[in-house]
Amino acid sequence: EADPAVCSRCRRAQLRLCLERLKGLVPLGAAAGRHTTLSLLTRARLHIQKLEDQERRALHQIEQLQREQRHLQRQLEKLGMERVRIDSIGSSLSSERSDSDRGESPRWGTAGERSG
Repeated sequence: EADPAVCSRCRRAQLRLCLERLKGLVPLGAAAGRHTTLSLLTRARLHIQKLEDQERRALHQIEQLQREQRHLQRQLEKLGMERVRIDSIGSSLSSERSDSDRGESPRWGTAGERSG
């Protein structure tokens, strides 16, 4: 069996290593000198809370932008349908104009037919 004192030293060494890594991840501010384990863990907790708040705000903004995108997509589709309708009206008008340009009588008859 392993010596309990050796295991204890290993755990403390592992804990120190983890705390050093944590120092590298957590913004420590102006007092970046020596921190107690408690102060480091407190700052880490506050930093995590700040990151969670930022994530919540970002997710909320994403949801708002997705709603706006769906709304704009519906407007674009509606405008596309209106454009097709206007284009079809425009093409039928231009074909009627081209009939009269060729000297053909318009669909509603000539002036002579109305007086007749």
